[in-house]
Amino acid sequence: MDASAIAALDFTRLGPPKGTRIAVVGGCGGIGRALVGASLEIGMKVAVLDLPSSLQRHTPPNTCLQHAIDATDEVSVNAAFDAIDQAWGGLDVMVNLCGFTNEFEPVAEMTSDTWDEITDGNLRSAFLCVRAALPLLKKSGHGAIINTASGLAYKGLAGTSPYGAAKAGVIALSKSLANENAPDIRVNVIAPGAVDTAFLRGGTSRTGDDENHPTHINTERYADATPMKRLAVVDDVVAPILFLSGDASRFITGQVIHINGGGFMP
Repeated sequence: MDASAIAALDFTRLGPPKGTRIAVVGGCGGIGRALVGASLEIGMKVAVLDLPSSLQRHTPPNTCLQHAIDATDEVSVNAAFDAIDQAWGGLDVMVNLCGFTNEFEPVAEMTSDTWDEITDGNLRSAFLCVRAALPLLKKSGHGAIINTASGLAYKGLAGTSPYGAAKAGVIALSKSLANENAPDIRVNVIAPGAVDTAFLRGGTSRTGDDENHPTHINTERYADATPMKRLAVVDDVVAPILFLSGDASRFITGQVIHINGGGFMP
């Protein structure tokens, strides 16, 4: 492409423009709700996909499309994206925040059911949502996918093997997708460290936002070991997602953006 034909960027606006159509899988979680709110604030059209119980517990604003799904169920996922296509005639951005883990457990003590549950909830769900979204994103001609991984895909922390393996799979899946769908669709990954949400305290869309669960980690020790000396908050994750969704990141694809305050530098 001739460089002179590439449109100039508006550096006062690094996120997507008003009217961008975004689907947020897991839009009722802590990060998801913040992303939905920010997207609406800048004038985007938003579809929220989550479990029925999550949509009931954290009902999105009535300006959003809302679709109840089980992200591990092929029929459920396909129906939701078909409905989005019927409503909007395509899609510009798909953000996949779906994922969970259980209490830390070594492989020697783990059942195959636990392994399947966690890997399906993190990797199969990503595959199903991406596959269903691709035809809609291709209609846009400049679509973007942002998947969610974790530093645990690299670090191999004891007790997190199915979660880490699944998130490593999400990264590999995303890199293949970036090659398969360029230049029309960009595919990138965010890999947050510990984020101060109910997820960190054992709450998920599957179990409810129970703030009284013990944390998976010692948060004070974690913060002290992080160069930025704190945990991430939701806005620390929302901002990079919006950046990766818009034209300011138009030449970035197949990349993993680590959001961890410097606690992990691969």
